[in-house]
Amino acid sequence: MAGKVYLVGAGPGDAKLITIKGMECIKKADVLVYDRLASPRLLKWMPSGGEKIYVGKLPDRHTMKQEEINQLLVDLALQGKTVVRLKGGDPTIFGRVGEEAELLRRNGISYEIVPGITSAISVPAYAGIPVTHRDYASSLSIITGHESPDKLDRSIHWDKVTNATGTLVFLMGVAKIGYISGNLIKHGRSPETPVALVRWGTRAEQETLIGTLADIEEKVKAANFGSPAVIVVGDVVKQREELKWAEELPLFGKRIVVTRARSQASELVDRIEELGGEPYEFPVIETVMPESAEKREEIASALAKLPEYDWVFFTSVNGVEFFFRHLAELKADIRGLSRARIAAVGSATAEALAQRGLVAEVLPARFQAEGLIEAYGDRLLTGQKALLPRGDLARDWLPQKLTELGLAVTEIDTYETIVTGEDDEELMKLLEEGRIHAVTFTSSSTVRNFLDILKRMGLTDPLPLLEKVKMACIGPLTQQTAVEAGLIPGLLAEEATIDSLVHELCRWNEQTKNR
Repeated sequence: MAGKVYLVGAGPGDAKLITIKGMECIKKADVLVYDRLASPRLLKWMPSGGEKIYVGKLPDRHTMKQEEINQLLVDLALQGKTVVRLKGGDPTIFGRVGEEAELLRRNGISYEIVPGITSAISVPAYAGIPVTHRDYASSLSIITGHESPDKLDRSIHWDKVTNATGTLVFLMGVAKIGYISGNLIKHGRSPETPVALVRWGTRAEQETLIGTLADIEEKVKAANFGSPAVIVVGDVVKQREELKWAEELPLFGKRIVVTRARSQASELVDRIEELGGEPYEFPVIETVMPESAEKREEIASALAKLPEYDWVFFTSVNGVEFFFRHLAELKADIRGLSRARIAAVGSATAEALAQRGLVAEVLPARFQAEGLIEAYGDRLLTGQKALLPRGDLARDWLPQKLTELGLAVTEIDTYETIVTGEDDEELMKLLEEGRIHAVTFTSSSTVRNFLDILKRMGLTDPLPLLEKVKMACIGPLTQQTAVEAGLIPGLLAEEATIDSLVHELCRWNEQTKNR
């Protein structure tokens, strides 16, 4: 039985500008056929084990001819697969979706066209240019600029198009900007008509060039302004200086790798996006319940003695999360801790406890294990019993210190940290091209695993590739691990929180944006 093909518009580049239906199609795809204008973040929504096929077109070469792409969709569907053809922008606007759909229909294959947000309106919007405006333009034309001059002359009636609408938007026309501007002047547009070119709109590389029909070609050459870019011609361009907004966001222009576990990454990813940055999710760790029977028995034994503990020390949000998972699994009663004092490292850990009805007595000034001893030292007495529900990679410092103070310490590995992360060719390409600006590390294990995965992907020594990438660490221990691994010290959050880490990223971007 034949499968089905979804012809999906990916939007202009910002991953969140894809439609809900488009996202749902990706999540159920067996095969994803995509081009270079689709955000690499969208590929990560595919089911595990799905096949990704790049058929992207570059200005100087075509990876696969359109006829071959058409046939590929047919062949994949005839294998019974659910296929998503992911196209930048909207598939019906110069996306040749009609050719793909026509061949699918001729072969009796079911398909759907899922519209996307076209770059013709979204890219100018991100540059602060509304393509229509009551005072400047009440009509809009969208025109291809990609063809050779002779083809443009056959497909575009310059005498009619030039003044047909208030705003003209040319897609894929940077290389022909002189020819386009010359014809518009020749057929009646004033040489002083404002023109804007917006390159890689909605992405970290977004860049805008302003000129007039008379001088825009010269400016493009002087700035070496390349594709892909949207060209906007008309008085609406005057709105940019008043309405530009994306460039003013604190993290505009920065693509930032998020290495923490996917289950925990959403807060950091959302904060980066809200502040105008482009997060690139590359989880290198995952936290899981212990599998071995021996560890499970140790946990069950420790949690059976809840009424005996004088202290329970939580050193991370994960420690809190997995502690309660084990309580639920064992059907243990949290009221067994009624006599225990609850201690927490970090405000996030304290908040995770508070959400479950447990309040840490005092919040340590330093968000690491040493801070616990500083905060509670005079109340840690010989003979007291302490429970430490932690991860398998936690430091030995705290249990050793508590033991030295005379406490009876019970450690349990309530979760394990494992290496995750698929090989990511897109990340490698972005690093090689210098298009990754920062990498965030939220634990020592994210540092080690990030470097190990890069080596697994073929980099004998990843350090030279990371020399110009800013390393942002959530705490001094994480930074120490990064330095010991050979990475150049970068940003250090004042507090071990996501908010503090993001604050440092914003401060860094403000200091460097005009350099």
